[in-house]
Amino acid sequence: MRYISLVGRKELLADVVEYARRCGIAEVSLRELAELVGSSHRMLLYHFGSREGLLAAIVGENEAREREIAASFGARTPRVDALRRSWTRLRDPAFAGDERLFFELAAMTMYARPGTERVSEDLMRRWIGAANRSGVDVAQLRLDVAVVRGLLLDLLITGDREGTDAAFERYLASPRQDPGFPDVPDGTIGR
Repeated sequence: MRYISLVGRKELLADVVEYARRCGIAEVSLRELAELVGSSHRMLLYHFGSREGLLAAIVGENEAREREIAASFGARTPRVDALRRSWTRLRDPAFAGDERLFFELAAMTMYARPGTERVSEDLMRRWIGAANRSGVDVAQLRLDVAVVRGLLLDLLITGDREGTDAAFERYLASPRQDPGFPDVPDGTIGR
């Protein structure tokens, strides 16, 4: 077993995230997950406190990465361009495991299981906080996020890349995408 000695939280989390992207974790107990990643139940509890704490850490890791990527677009990137860049990246088949994991954890959070409050924080509240701090139209941000997340879910379920791409382009071309809407600094969307 790789984690018999006290290995860092970051390395253990990376292994758990990789497993979860490939296989999902909704039906896996903490003990089973520990065994699957070559660790022990005790080490997962030591680093994350509980199964919910581990789920929150997974979401936090993934969403922090998404916020960093969105910020890399820069404040001068027009909103529509940032949206298109985000969509192009997120719809890439290489990210399908990340997207499935996102929706799996979001579904778990909707049932408000004890300990999932931090998951909720990372799924949307931190995006809204960043938008408020930078003067971004929060209603527009919510709409953009909802469209992208909805189309990603559609893509995962149907596999219809052409159809979801067409729907996304129609959204970008819709009349409400006029110059009167402010550009979103620091990119636009998380998953």
